[in-house]
Amino acid sequence: MASRNGSNNGQSSQDKTAPAAWHGLAIDAVCDQLECDRTGLSHDTVIARQRQYGPNSLPTAKPKSALVRFARQFNNLLIYVLLIASSVTAMMAHWIDTVVILAVCFLNATIGFIQEGKAEETLRAIKNMLSPSASVLRDGQRKTIPTTELVPGDVVRLEAGDRIPADIRLFMVKNFGVLESALTGESLVVTKNADPVAREAALGDRKSMAYAGTLVTTGQAQGLVVATGFQTEIGKINRLLGDVAALTTPLLRQMSQFAKILTGIILLVAVMVFAFGVVVQGMSIDATFVAVVSLTVAGIPEGLPAILTIAMAIGVQRMAGQHAIIRRLPAVETLGAVSVICSDKTGTLTRNEMTVQSVWMPDCNVDVSGIGYDPHGGFVASGVEQDADDIPGLALLTRAAMLCNDAKLVRKDDAWNVLGDPMEGALLVLAMKAGFDHDRLDETVPRLDVLPFDSSYKYMATLHHDHAGHKLIVVKGAPDRLVAMASHQRNSDGQDHEIDREKWTAGIAGLAAQGMRVLAVAIREMPASHQELTFDDVENGLVMIGLLGLVDPPRPEAISAVANCRQAGIRVKMITGDHGITAQAIGAQLGLENTERYLTGPEIDAMNQADLQQAIETTDIFARTSPENKLQLVMALQAAGRVVAMTGDGVNDAPALKRSDVGIAMGISGTEAAKEAAEMVLVDDNFASIVNAVREGRTVYDNLKKSITFLLPINGGETLGVLVALMMGVVLPISPLQILWVNMVSSIGLALSLAFEKAEPDLMARKPRNVAEPVLSGFLVWRIVFVSLLFMAGIFGSFELALMQGASVETARTVAVNVLVAMEVFYLFSVRYLGGTSLTLRGMVGTRPVLIAISSVFVLQLIFTYVPVMHFLFETRPISIVAGIGIIGAGIGLFVILELEKLVIRVVTDRIAKT
Repeated sequence: MASRNGSNNGQSSQDKTAPAAWHGLAIDAVCDQLECDRTGLSHDTVIARQRQYGPNSLPTAKPKSALVRFARQFNNLLIYVLLIASSVTAMMAHWIDTVVILAVCFLNATIGFIQEGKAEETLRAIKNMLSPSASVLRDGQRKTIPTTELVPGDVVRLEAGDRIPADIRLFMVKNFGVLESALTGESLVVTKNADPVAREAALGDRKSMAYAGTLVTTGQAQGLVVATGFQTEIGKINRLLGDVAALTTPLLRQMSQFAKILTGIILLVAVMVFAFGVVVQGMSIDATFVAVVSLTVAGIPEGLPAILTIAMAIGVQRMAGQHAIIRRLPAVETLGAVSVICSDKTGTLTRNEMTVQSVWMPDCNVDVSGIGYDPHGGFVASGVEQDADDIPGLALLTRAAMLCNDAKLVRKDDAWNVLGDPMEGALLVLAMKAGFDHDRLDETVPRLDVLPFDSSYKYMATLHHDHAGHKLIVVKGAPDRLVAMASHQRNSDGQDHEIDREKWTAGIAGLAAQGMRVLAVAIREMPASHQELTFDDVENGLVMIGLLGLVDPPRPEAISAVANCRQAGIRVKMITGDHGITAQAIGAQLGLENTERYLTGPEIDAMNQADLQQAIETTDIFARTSPENKLQLVMALQAAGRVVAMTGDGVNDAPALKRSDVGIAMGISGTEAAKEAAEMVLVDDNFASIVNAVREGRTVYDNLKKSITFLLPINGGETLGVLVALMMGVVLPISPLQILWVNMVSSIGLALSLAFEKAEPDLMARKPRNVAEPVLSGFLVWRIVFVSLLFMAGIFGSFELALMQGASVETARTVAVNVLVAMEVFYLFSVRYLGGTSLTLRGMVGTRPVLIAISSVFVLQLIFTYVPVMHFLFETRPISIVAGIGIIGAGIGLFVILELEKLVIRVVTDRIAKT
């Protein structure tokens, strides 16, 4: 396109539950209740109120020490059993056994401690949102004081750039705008005034209030402090956070239950074996204790906690490549179980970049292509893309939108950014699409005067001249206000006609019904002698030239991500502080399931628990919500058995983020409070990254199941081998230390390679897993029992066979250990494909991690078998090449049996399916 030349009321420190009604009171009534006036408090009154209300600050929780966090890693039933076993071996003076068992416990604790991440600092992050100082009027004088010294009744002065230090009832405002997104979730600047509003008004509609922690963007104001500290809206959120308990992840709950069952079984069997050995077999107590310790060590999958931790850590690294940073390790697995994603709208599902999408003129409707602040796009009228010059009236309208504008559009690092009001930035982008250049226009049609936007009259006006003596007033603002002020409209013939107010009202309603924010633009030509702009110049005689429909458009990748969620059985619910009609329109564009209706925060407040439970099943859009509403919705979904991921960026989102199963904060636009309350931070603030993270989470869970299925039969085979030996009254085929060697070296090394397996092809076509189901399905239980018996046969059979061939007990045990490891290696190839055959090129060659693991285990077993120091520590002996060939044969035999078992299961399953 060619360039052109032209809260709480705070009345008592004990009153924590009083309704926040200050926004609904006239300022004189506020002064009466606070026993103050607009001239400020006296020194004596301030001292008394500081004693009554305390400091204007929010206390933070003391973080847990490193020692406490490390000790917490031992809080596991399986670890308790190992610690008891180490105590028993210590009392029996079996020091090597004791040291090795304790080393295993310490290793698990160290891994968990390192991967746990930062301690939670949510409350401190909220505290840091309060301004460090405030400008107040005391004893008739203006003073700057620390924010902590503010008390209810103080008169505070606010200016652009200030962070509001307390909840304030405004009584004097001048072009005063506040960015409240951190508190309400609404992305646009809110223009404030001093008039009371309805008592039931939602937080985002309380125009007479300025709230602690929000940011002044334009203008000046004065107001009375009505709430400090815990009494503020941020204080309410602080209390909510203190009351919200973080949930345990589904897998950790399942593993805790599994540990209880396994521990109970191990202890019961240990007691029975001890009694059997002493009473029936007549064994000494000392020898029986050693056997029981062997049984206990064999039954406990010592490597499982470490494998779970490391597998999740691998998932963390993969997710980092998908722009998702995991702050708390167990969240990795929880993502794979998510069945509902509650997402903020602005910046997550949308671009957080206002865009003019529609232009309405009396004789023409124009669609505008291009999204965000990138000034590339075109115009479509009557279904045909056209140049701006070919659409009557469009050049005039877009030029006027650029003239009556205080924003700047700058390009930095290949990205376009707006300096100033986002809506004004969108108007600049529109004019640039039409071919106008801002700097050039300022030169050719410079501004002479301006009436800044003010909420009391709802418009902005500028006066311009063109160096040829022509003067032009441009006005933009609330469409209903400008239509009332106008007397004419400019039609496509370029002539001014008497305004058709009904037609303009219908045009406004049509754009609003599409969820658009509507701006009107009007002009008035003035005589050459006109030098100043007054309200009388614009209150009548305006010529309406058009309406602009603006939206914060959905991210294109978010639309496809929502579709992927629906395919994966995941519901997406939009919870926003924005207006309902806007949210509904965006929801329809995104493809949410239920967009016919929406619920607002006040409607949620009026519902009982049963009504809310019913409504949330059929509603996917929630608008004008408060922090309490977001928390209510998350808890209602969890009560229905859903695993909930919640996104957010503001301090208002922090309680819901903490309560949800997976809290997801925005990395770019998110406040520190939101990030500290969340388990995951999105580097790019993009909803599509959440779906990618869910895919990784499902992959992690699949691989964890493979690891568990791999580890448990090994422990089962070891346990059965020891148990059979005790029942038969013969020598144990493997010693306790040798069992620990296998469990902590070869088992962990091989199982760890499973954590690197790629996602199954149908992963995102599956429904979310039922978190109430146990980790071990019926098939996995059968597989564990079947493979355990095979391992037991291999261990016990190879040990007895070696003894029959004249080997010593030490040599026979060395053979048994190596048979066990060989069977593990071949079982690894089988378990990688639980439902399908492993006899494929990919299955037999393996992945790089699998090959590294097998090579490492092979080298370690050579050291275990042939290095003299290992003979001393583990009582091993060298074995012959012939014995080594037999060991490999045992592994191959296991693999063949398992492949035949898979084949039988597939054939039976297919026949059942056909019948």
